[in-house]
Amino acid sequence: MDELPTGDWQYEPKWDGFRGVLENLGGGLRLWSRNGRPLLRYFPELGEVGALLPPDSALDGEIVIQQKGRLDFDALQTRLHPAESRVRKLSAEIPSEFVAFDLLVWKGAPVWKEALQKRRRELERKAKRFLLSPVSRERKLM
Repeated sequence: MDELPTGDWQYEPKWDGFRGVLENLGGGLRLWSRNGRPLLRYFPELGEVGALLPPDSALDGEIVIQQKGRLDFDALQTRLHPAESRVRKLSAEIPSEFVAFDLLVWKGAPVWKEALQKRRRELERKAKRFLLSPVSRERKLM
C-alpha cells in the first residue's frame, strides 16, 4: 500500500515473524501457527511466556527474533529444525519472543466476539505481563 488509510482505524506495526496463537486451553499450553501447525516444539522458550496465561485463555500474536536491535526473519526460519538437540541449542543462542496483539479468550470468556477496540483495552488491562504490540489511533508511521 502506498498510503495508510484515514478514518476510524487502529494502527500497529507489521511484525516480521510467524503469526501464532498462544493458548492455555483444556489444561495444556499450545502455540499454533495460523495454519494450525504446532510451533511450541520449535520455540520451547515461549513455554515460560505461556505459563503467564491463566487457564482457558488465548492470545493472538507474532513470534519474532530480535538481533542487534532489528527483527531477524532468517534467524526465525532456522528455528524450524527437525532435530530436538538443534532446537534446544538455537533456543538458547537466539531466543524468540512472543508479541501479543489480540486477546481471544480470557479465563473462558470469548473476548474474540467483542469489537477490536474493546479487545485491545482488555488486552492491555489483563495481559500486562506480556510483551504487547504498540498501537496508535494516529496515522503517523510507527
